[in-house]
Amino acid sequence: MTRTTARRDIAIGIDPVKNWHLALAWAVDEAHLRGVGLRLVVAVSPQHDAQHVDDTHRHLAQRQAGTEALRTALAWAQARQPGVEATSALLDGFPASVLAGLSQEAGMVVLGSRHLSRTEEFLSAGSLVVPVTAKARCPVVVVGDAEHVTQATPYLVVGVDGSESSRAALAWAFEEADLRRCELRAIAVWQPPVFSLHSGDTLFHAERRLLSETTAGWAEKYPGVRLAHEVSIGSPVETLANAAEHALAVVVGRRGRGGYTGMRVGSVVHGLLHRAHCPVITVPAG
Repeated sequence: MTRTTARRDIAIGIDPVKNWHLALAWAVDEAHLRGVGLRLVVAVSPQHDAQHVDDTHRHLAQRQAGTEALRTALAWAQARQPGVEATSALLDGFPASVLAGLSQEAGMVVLGSRHLSRTEEFLSAGSLVVPVTAKARCPVVVVGDAEHVTQATPYLVVGVDGSESSRAALAWAFEEADLRRCELRAIAVWQPPVFSLHSGDTLFHAERRLLSETTAGWAEKYPGVRLAHEVSIGSPVETLANAAEHALAVVVGRRGRGGYTGMRVGSVVHGLLHRAHCPVITVPAG
């Protein structure tokens, strides 16, 4: 079956000052599953003042640290999955912009998470998660904690709401579940309207019907994927985070269209990036 990200390598941002092992383990294992290459990247921000000796020294130190981190990480990835073609690159530029730019050619971008607060995500120079997730042209995977391996039946969670970005997330989730040979739990979250001409039962059943119709075609394309449907009432962020408590990952579409970077990821994605413990996979529409 044709993969949506066939032969497009995976890019991962390596942070020289942070433990990168969890994110790199996820990325190299995923590259192995998909039969694609892995590109390890460290981006070094441009020198602020080329005439200032202290700034020059700091810039050179950052490049040296990046080179050493890449060397260590590349050897670690090759030892974990010897069959994966892995390369590394030290690139000049602001990390968020560099990784977002790589997303135009990559099949996906993988990042580790610093577990920053919302304020730190916007103001910290080291923050990558929000700006890269907001601008990327391919799926972005944020790995914050180790994958859960104690669950008897491994599963993925995907949020479904009928939107274009949701349909893209659903397609990606089916592909991922097929690769991992795990169960897929498609979840729609219904928030009862304050005022409506229809009864709550009618709207709830309409939501269930929409979920079944949306997933039907994909279930036929991936007959080996065991699919479970669920319509819940409440907060989308809390519902999806709770459902994914022991999941291999939670997959959602990126639908935010606000005027600045943070809002373009959408409130649900933003909430899950801070709330979920499993990897969060954000898929852009189209």
